[in-house]
Order: sequence, then structure tokens, then C-alpha cells
Amino acid sequence: MFIAEALILRDGNNNKQEGTYMNIQLSQRIQTTGKYAFAAIDEKVAELQSQGVKVIDFGVGDPKTPPPSFVIEHLNQFAEKRKTTGYPSYIGSKEFRQACADYMKREFDIALNVETEICSTIGSKEAVFHFPLTLVDEGDVVICPSPGYPPYKNGTRFAGGTVYTAPLLEENKFLIDFESIPQEICDKAKIIWINYPNSPTGAMATDDWYKQLIAWARKNNIVIAADEGCYIEIYFDKKPKSILAFGKEGIITFYSMSKRNNMTMFRSGFVAGDEKLVAAFKKVKTNIDSGTPTFIQDVSALALQDTNHIEGMRKEYDEKRAIILSAFEKKGLPLCKSDSTFYIWQKAPQGKTGEDLANSLVDIGIVVIPGAAISDATASGINPGQNYVRLALVPTLDEIKEAAKRIAEELVL
Repeated sequence: MFIAEALILRDGNNNKQEGTYMNIQLSQRIQTTGKYAFAAIDEKVAELQSQGVKVIDFGVGDPKTPPPSFVIEHLNQFAEKRKTTGYPSYIGSKEFRQACADYMKREFDIALNVETEICSTIGSKEAVFHFPLTLVDEGDVVICPSPGYPPYKNGTRFAGGTVYTAPLLEENKFLIDFESIPQEICDKAKIIWINYPNSPTGAMATDDWYKQLIAWARKNNIVIAADEGCYIEIYFDKKPKSILAFGKEGIITFYSMSKRNNMTMFRSGFVAGDEKLVAAFKKVKTNIDSGTPTFIQDVSALALQDTNHIEGMRKEYDEKRAIILSAFEKKGLPLCKSDSTFYIWQKAPQGKTGEDLANSLVDIGIVVIPGAAISDATASGINPGQNYVRLALVPTLDEIKEAAKRIAEELVL
């Protein structure tokens, strides 16, 4: 039970009436929902800064590099153009949806119907969180990866569903071992969430794995929700494929402008896939929000059309990655080189946990996320993130070099 502070009521003459209290009982959903992991990291950074510590923050994956200059330059132009157009489209302007379709065709050779197979979103977080409302009733199961993005499980629970945790393990190359999921879980499951290129491990799915997953999901009548578009253009060797290259039936994908274009503040993205799933998502979405502002969709369409800035972004992340990996390796930590994303899923030294390593790094002003904070224990009680930390390579290059120097000279393991 949460007891509110005393309410001070006023009578018709605006005089105070003291002593009236109101009992406010929060919903079970809120009472059982812990603090959002990334919000807790922001609080830790603020606390250290208040103590005068020069913090290098690898915690939340929020790029410090600005969006491409043309995005900023066109904002006022598009805002002026749209100033009398009222509420934005719930599902996205025709121009934005066409830009999304053109992008998917150009980058992944996937043809999409702009009317039935694409819907705009306010970034991907709200879309991921709300998608279970399309399929999940009380008691239904949703299979979520661990470690994984918190809205997979939180959206499931808010929709009344039950989470089944599927661990991402090094011995499986951080791919979900869906064949090991008990049949009684498969019989109740409505959705399986996947995330490749993967945050936080940096793993990429293979063609064979996608084909086998799709066959397994169709056999068990489970929808595949693929949160793939946040990091699909951040890779260091082989270009990732979209799961839609292997089929659309029973599959919906989630895309965001946040990391591809450093547009986290803009809250712009889209879903694409099976027209039945997209139609259901539109029905949920139109009852929840009023859409991304149209002038933001306009600059997002420009950003999707541009490819010139992408290669430079990849090279910068690759350089940052090499600097940090080298620093850890020189300290005797396992080499944890990823194929994609701007994350490092660093394993702790033998005999230490991820929390131990995170605390040692905090001691020298470097903030990372302990793997256990973004992972959930499996039915067997094993937390797959227990011995890892996640670093987001979002500090500036100078900050990355300073962090490597601190690791080399000050880190005590």
C-alpha cells in the first residue's frame, strides 16, 4: 500500500481544510515492476558527477555524436511546411512509409506494401512494449531472451502475459536455443522475441538459424517479433540480413532511427512484416498515441535515404571497439570481440562476477552496466549475464582513449 502525502483541501472561500488523507493503492503491475535498469544507471552517473568525479559513461546506449547535419538543417523547413497540418498520422505519413519501404528494398531487397505492411512508431521502445497487447491474453506465454531489452518482458507483463526466459549463452554463439524450450511452454507461447544484431552480445544470426527458427515457430504457431532494426547497419565485417528475407508470415520487425542516425531524441521508427500483425499493431497504436510529429517523419525520411554517413559511423565504432578491447586484453581479461552493434559484452576475470568488474571500473570513474542488471535467471536459476558487463561505445573518441588509459594504469582486478 502506498500512502500519499497529506492532501490540503480548500473550501469555497479558499481556506485550508487540514487532516484529510487519501489512500492510493498502486496496481500490482507497478508494485511488482522494478526500477528501469537504464534509469538506475543515469542516477549513478549523476551521483558520481555530484561528487566531482569525471565520469566516462559506457552505460546507456545513447550516442553523443550528433545526427547528420542535413537532419538539423531541414528541421525548421519541415516544421514550417507542416505548421497547420494538425495531428500527425497515427500510422505514419505516406511519404515516410514510402521512405521506409524504399530503405528496406535498397538495403535488404525486401518488397513491402506501404499501405498494409508498414506502420510508423515513436522510436522502437513504445512499439516493443505495446506489441504484446495485439496477441497476449492473461496467462499466455511470451519467450524473451536473457540478456535482453527490458521492454520485452515488461510489455509482456503489462499485457497480462507470462515471461519464459531463454538464455543467450556463449556456447550457443548467443543464439536462442529454441529447440530446448519445453513443449508445454511452446503450447502456451504466443510470441518469441529475437534481437539480432544482438544487444548486448553483438552476435549476428546465421541464415540457417533463421530458417530453422521460422520452421519451429510455424510448427508451434508462435509469432516472431524481431527487434532487428536498431543495430542492423552497425557491423564490422559481414552485413546482417533481415529475417524478412526468409519470409513474412507470422513475423514482424522493429526499426528505429535512434542508432543508425544518432536520432535518439527524435523518437522515430517503424514496424514492418506480416500484414495481419501490422494491422493489429495499428489498432493498438491508434488507441494509445497520436503518432510521431510529421516534420520529424519528414527528416527521418531524408535520413533513411542517405547512406553517406553510415560508413563513417561504422569505422568510428570499430576504432573505439579496438581501443577498449586492447585495453582489457592487456589487463588479462578474455577477448570478447563482437560482430556487430556498438556494444562490448565483456566477460569478467576468472573468479569474478560482472558486478565485481563493474564496481572496479566505477572506482576509476568508468560506468558500465553489470550483465545481471539486464538479464533474468532461467528456470534453473542461472543468470546468463552474471559474469559479464556491457559497455556502450558512445563516449567520444577522446573519452574512449582516456578510459583505455585509466584501465591500463588504474584498474585493479
